[in-house]
Amino acid sequence: QVHLVESGGGLVQAGGSLRLSCAASGIAYSINAMGWYRQAPGKQRELVASVSDGDSTNYADSVRGRFTVSRDNAKHTVFLQMNSLKPEDTAVYYCNAQVITLSSRSLYNAWGQGTQVTVSS
Repeated sequence: QVHLVESGGGLVQAGGSLRLSCAASGIAYSINAMGWYRQAPGKQRELVASVSDGDSTNYADSVRGRFTVSRDNAKHTVFLQMNSLKPEDTAVYYCNAQVITLSSRSLYNAWGQGTQVTVSS
């Protein structure tokens, strides 16, 4: 079982920056893509950004050019650098990892507990 622990959320003024971190721990055969989703009140959870184990990245149109996703494979950690934050970025941000199990080589999605990001206008 792989556990994901996020950190780095908080309150920031519009135009400010925050950096989220997510550390994976536990036993797995491998971790493929890692990324960040967010969910605002009354809205569905949406993909923000992801990075493959080969460092290919993918971004939602709403954050491209402002957010940067990266990972440290040696430390099993994924980061989200958020710049030029807007009030509409306010949401709970969830870390996600695509995990291949050691026992059966099956794939499942692991999720963190979420961290609140609030951007004031």
